[in-house]
Amino acid sequence: MSEKRHAVKVSIVGEEFTIRSDETPEHTRAVAEHVDRAIKQVLNTSPVIEMQKAAILAALQITDQLLKSRAARQDVEDEIDALSTEVRRWLPPAKRGESGDYPAVG
Repeated sequence: MSEKRHAVKVSIVGEEFTIRSDETPEHTRAVAEHVDRAIKQVLNTSPVIEMQKAAILAALQITDQLLKSRAARQDVEDEIDALSTEVRRWLPPAKRGESGDYPAVG
């Protein structure tokens, strides 16, 4: 995060918002565009749905994606840890390091 707060005007489903954030304006716009697309996708599947319900359904979909992404990342980190442990067993004892300390390269 930067030290300066930014005020960024964005449009979500035709409504204008001014978002104040420590993130860059580009990041804030990208987040708003993602939310806008998610709400529009919900509205396209059921055009008679109320805007508030569409926003809640979009938030649920985004949260689902986030939680699945976190779980997948954790799975990858666990696999890397397991591989690291296996590789460490192949190394000579002097090169194994202790508790995650790896020998200096160079």
